[in-house]
Amino acid sequence: MNTDSRHPGKVGMVAGEASGDLLAASVLRVLRTRQGEGAAAATRELTLAGIGGTEMAGEGFDCWWSSELLAVHGYAAALKVYPRLLAIRSRLARRLEDWPARVFVGVDAPDFNLGLEARVRAAGVRTLHFVSPSIWAWRRERIDKIRRAVDLMLLVFPFEEAIYREAGVPARYCGHPLADQIPLEPDQAAARRVLGIAPGDTVVAVLPGSRAAEVSHIGPVFIDALALMARRNPGWRFLIPAAGAQRYRQLQQLIAGRAIEANAQLLLSQSHLALAACDITLIASGTATLEAALFKRPMVIAYRMAALSYQLMKGRGYLPWVGLPNILSNEQVVPEFIQDAATPAALAAAVERQLQDTRSNEKLAARFEGLHRELACGCAERVADAILFELDRSK
Repeated sequence: MNTDSRHPGKVGMVAGEASGDLLAASVLRVLRTRQGEGAAAATRELTLAGIGGTEMAGEGFDCWWSSELLAVHGYAAALKVYPRLLAIRSRLARRLEDWPARVFVGVDAPDFNLGLEARVRAAGVRTLHFVSPSIWAWRRERIDKIRRAVDLMLLVFPFEEAIYREAGVPARYCGHPLADQIPLEPDQAAARRVLGIAPGDTVVAVLPGSRAAEVSHIGPVFIDALALMARRNPGWRFLIPAAGAQRYRQLQQLIAGRAIEANAQLLLSQSHLALAACDITLIASGTATLEAALFKRPMVIAYRMAALSYQLMKGRGYLPWVGLPNILSNEQVVPEFIQDAATPAALAAAVERQLQDTRSNEKLAARFEGLHRELACGCAERVADAILFELDRSK
C-alpha cells in the first residue's frame, strides 16, 4: 500500500455488540468535539468507518456493517456463523486497505478483531485494540496473537498493564469509560420518581444480557426466579431493562401471562435508570455487572449458555470467578451461580438473603466506591489521544 496517498484522517473501527458500540461512541464523541478550525489537519479531516451500531452512527460513524453481526454467544453459536464472519472480515480488510485507512481501532470483539488487525497491520496500517481480551481469566495463549496483531493495546483495568509489559506488548491504561459516565453518587430518589416508584418500595433490577442467545438461556430462569420472589414478597417491584427493541419483544414474550406481569416493568434500554432505582440486581455475567458495581448496588450474578459451549469453555479459565466485581476485588464479594447452579430457587433465595444483609451491603457499597474512583480517569479522552497520536505517526 502506498501510505503517502492516504487521506490524513481515515480511521477504521470495528465494535462488537451493544457494549462495544457504547464504548466506541464515547471515544467518537471526544474526537468529534476536537474537530474545528484550531485542530490539526488530521483531526479536522477525520473520517471513521467500519462496523458499528446505532450509538456510533449517532456520532457520525459510517457503518459499513452493523455490529449486530458480531453479537455471537458461545462456541456453539459461533461455529454456526463462522464462515459468514470470515467472509465479512475478509471483505472488510480489503475495503480498509483500498479506502485506505491510516489507523485501525478494534473495540473488544477479539475473536473477530485480532485476525483483522494482523492483516491490516501487515499492509501498513497502525493498529490499536481498545479493551483487552480477558487473557488474565482464560485463553492466555492469545498473547502471541495479540503481539502479532496490535501496535498498542488500550486497557480499561489497571492490573492489566503488568501482564502486557511482561509479554513485551505496548499497552496503556486508559481507565473505564463507564466509570466516567456513571455518577459517583447515583440519585436513587430521582430515578424512582422518573419510573413512578415509591421511595419505600423494594425494587429488583433484572438484567438478563444484551444478546438474543443470552436471554434465551438465562431469561426463563430469571423470570421463574422473579415468580418465586413475587409469591413470597407480593409488594416487590421488578425492573427489566431490555437492550434494544428485539430484546424488548423477546422479554415481553417471556413475561406475558406470568403472575409477575403486574409487578414487572419492562423498559426499553434504560439499564442505568433501573440500576439507579433498584435496591439489588439479578444480573447476567458481563459488563453489566461492572455497571451495577459502579451504581454501588448489591447483586446476584448468574450465567447459563448452551451445553456444548459450556463444556468447551469449562476448565479453560484461570480464575475462580466470572463476575467483574469479584475479579476486580480479587475475591468473591457477590454471589455467582453458573450453568446448572443457576436455578430459579437458588437465585430467588440468594437475592432475598443478600437484601437482608444490610451491614454487608454497606461495606460492599464502600468497596465499589473505591473501585469507581480508581477506574474513573477520562478514558474516552485518553483513547482519543492515542488514536490521534497514531494518526500523526502514520504520516
